[in-house]
Amino acid sequence: MNKTLSQLILIGLIGLSTTHSQTQNSETKDSKYSKEFYAPEWSKNAVIYEVNIRQHTEEGTFSAFTKDIPRIKALGADILWLMPIHPIGFKNRKGGLGSYYSVQNYTKVNPEYGNTDEFKNLVKVAHDNGLKVIIDWVANHSAWDNPWIEEKPEFYMKDSVGNIVTQFDWTDVAKFDYSNEELHDSMSSAMEYWVKDCDIDGYRCDVAFLVPAKFWQNTRAKLEKIKPVFMLAEMEAQTDINPNFQEYFENAFNANYAWGYHFLSHEISHGNKSYNDFLEHMKNNYEEIPSDVFKMHFLTNHDENSWNGTVLEKYGNEWKKWSVLNYTLPQSFPLIYSGEEANNQKRLEFFEKDQIKWGDTSLYNWYRKLNSLKHRIDCLANGKWGGKAKVLSANTLNSLYVFSRKGANSEVLVAVSFSKRQEEYNSNLDLSGFEEFVSDGVDLNDGKFTIQPNGFIVLTINK
Repeated sequence: MNKTLSQLILIGLIGLSTTHSQTQNSETKDSKYSKEFYAPEWSKNAVIYEVNIRQHTEEGTFSAFTKDIPRIKALGADILWLMPIHPIGFKNRKGGLGSYYSVQNYTKVNPEYGNTDEFKNLVKVAHDNGLKVIIDWVANHSAWDNPWIEEKPEFYMKDSVGNIVTQFDWTDVAKFDYSNEELHDSMSSAMEYWVKDCDIDGYRCDVAFLVPAKFWQNTRAKLEKIKPVFMLAEMEAQTDINPNFQEYFENAFNANYAWGYHFLSHEISHGNKSYNDFLEHMKNNYEEIPSDVFKMHFLTNHDENSWNGTVLEKYGNEWKKWSVLNYTLPQSFPLIYSGEEANNQKRLEFFEKDQIKWGDTSLYNWYRKLNSLKHRIDCLANGKWGGKAKVLSANTLNSLYVFSRKGANSEVLVAVSFSKRQEEYNSNLDLSGFEEFVSDGVDLNDGKFTIQPNGFIVLTINK
């Protein structure tokens, strides 16, 4: 997805926040649907790591990346999401190397990355290290030199004079027409291939909401006959673009993007939105998405880094506060992007080679610590497995957001400041059994918090 679509999603989310009823807490609704395909058990407390093969290593290959898998496992990641691994189209290509999302062939790998055997070895090494692998799938459009353009022109959307069309400003790709049932079968077959022949564990689906829910539902059923899979949709509550977005969570997707929350966090950090906007979002945030759907929270990803800024540009010295919330909010499914843990300070080129600079390990301990929190504290599990949130303080006078979550074997209390001055909060709770897991700018004495601007604290009990 590029900047144009990112703006379109934001417009849709703004419309959503003003049209749906509010609740007084952040407890999620149960699914309205009878679901057959829940998220696999191995995903319940998982952290996802997005892999940019092109930029991850000097070589930019499967084999070079495979050597880094043990380090990523030690960091605490559980799922590798590989950006598109397919050959990139040459016709109407953008830049020197083209967009990862301009797919020339759905059952081959990009020769710049290596060959199919090297990809299969990557998957095997990941599995041997206890990691799952999902790959990016681009079902909405293809490259202009994809064989289907010549062989199956009926697969594509056309204008009034019969010319195949593009979408938005994506001039390097051609838009599919899902009114053609044969396209459904061909695309599903290609997706089955990677699960059956290469043993991948699921998909991250690009602009999933631009493809009919029926396709994703039918494809999920076919994939499940091979093995249980995990499905992540690049979408949220797209009321303007697709008013029937809830259908995508009925036997199709297990997780989606927390786009609205992400855009808002950036705006708050830059002073363009306020704590009141945060509270308003938290009231609405869980209204539409069923409780068993994971919400992927992130400081950055490939789109945000390339088009909208680095973590430092977006958050400045507030990034740790937002990172804590990303790991502790209900349904939260945290993402780490290639190079994020190495304090990447540049916007990576999207259409060119632009290798991540490795060597800064100063943030490794931060990510290891939060990942261990996600793994050890059961109330922070993803989706329906996690504990519901009880908001203890959402006072606009002191701009402190405090909430707790409970599970069968654990409890967590989180306090975060959105204030520009020192604030105090008296919890009136017996916190003698809690341990301070991570904090910054917070003093705690007999249940009374003294919190500096943008300070935070996470307290835990593991029974």
